[in-house]
Amino acid sequence: MVQEKFLKDLVKQVAKRLTERQYQLVTAESCTGGLIGAYCTEMAGSSRWFFGGVISYANEAKMAALDVSESTLNTEGAVSASTVRQMCAGALALGGNVAVAVSGVAGPSGGSLEKPVGCVYIAWQVKGQKVIVERCQFEGTRRAIRREVLARALEGILEATE
Repeated sequence: MVQEKFLKDLVKQVAKRLTERQYQLVTAESCTGGLIGAYCTEMAGSSRWFFGGVISYANEAKMAALDVSESTLNTEGAVSASTVRQMCAGALALGGNVAVAVSGVAGPSGGSLEKPVGCVYIAWQVKGQKVIVERCQFEGTRRAIRREVLARALEGILEATE
């Protein structure tokens, strides 16, 4: 499982990078249930670089809060590249200029052959730039999977803002 020190160090790196670039992060979280935002806001001074976020667990929340299309959710599902792309766009429409969006199957149930437990889509976007989407497959308990998603989301923010 991802170590706490590693996660806190990642948040410090993200904070430094976003502050240097004068960016603000906005999150759109499903399977992580606000974990990314929680880790970011644990750091004193995070209001300089953290705009806010949306926890959109239910499909209805994705549609209402982030403008994810019902047709995407019906045809591709909540755990899909198209959904996290739209979640990113919806997050950026709220504010901030760097977005991360996550949607996946944290388990221990709910997986399928096509999207097994641990399948997570993550998207990152700097406003005005192309969205980056990655499909990940994580292993372990629900807690371990969510922490892996958190780590990868933070790493991706660093990569997207290089």
